[in-house]
Amino acid sequence: MASLDDLKKRIASVKSTQKITKAMKMVAAAKLRKAQESAEKGRPYSEKMNNIILNLSNGISDKENVSKLLSGTGNDKVHLCVVMTSDRGLCGGFNSNIIKKAKSYFSKISAEGKEFKIITVGSKGNDQLKRVYGEKIIENISFKESKNANYFDADKVGKMVIEKFEAGEFDVCTIFYNQFKNVITQIPQAQQIVPLNNVEDENTSDESYEFEPDEDEILSNLLPKNISTQIFKAMLENSASEQGSRMSAMDNATRNAGEMVDKLTIEYNRSRQAAITKELIEIISGAESL
Repeated sequence: MASLDDLKKRIASVKSTQKITKAMKMVAAAKLRKAQESAEKGRPYSEKMNNIILNLSNGISDKENVSKLLSGTGNDKVHLCVVMTSDRGLCGGFNSNIIKKAKSYFSKISAEGKEFKIITVGSKGNDQLKRVYGEKIIENISFKESKNANYFDADKVGKMVIEKFEAGEFDVCTIFYNQFKNVITQIPQAQQIVPLNNVEDENTSDESYEFEPDEDEILSNLLPKNISTQIFKAMLENSASEQGSRMSAMDNATRNAGEMVDKLTIEYNRSRQAAITKELIEIISGAESL
């Protein structure tokens, strides 16, 4: 059995940890509101961008000479996987869920006899993947210095993807991230961004438009921007998901610390009572012996 002094120190240590986890929960809650608003505002923009590109692609007369970012290379032998995680830990299963989704995709690609390459955005994803897939990781990007998800960081990743595509390094690109649903639930996603997945959204308009300049020229500008936009949307979703997951994890940690303090306090009181009883018995026994 631990001594009274040890129990007292342990109770103080757990209480100190509880204060930290409670403070982290409050900070995450404050950041979550802003991150959630940004994620919700970003969804319609990215969806509308996809819809515009699909409408434009339907009006192209020369389908054979359309941009490869839209039509693809004609092969799907080499897949580029952009795994987007956080740079900080203590956020529950946020990073693990994305990695699990990515590993499932890797297994599927390997089973089909295809090759895959990995770009990690966020140090936590790189730390988990490099143990098994270290030789597959071709780039590791970290935005620790950035306080919030922003389009400039997303555009850096987007331009890197386009450069590698134009260099013929891959045929298909898929990004992995968590879609924010609520504080408790974040849904891992695998979204294909190259070539653009030709699945029309329910809000896609069937109306035809006249464009100036022509569709080909507009698409040549929109397609690279759309890649950065979809990556930016994933970053916003990840940011909200990370704060929600951290808030939930810190809430659980705070409650667990409280339960541990209660158990240790009971143990401390019992040990203290046992020590007092023992001393009283020794005093009484000594008095009787006289």
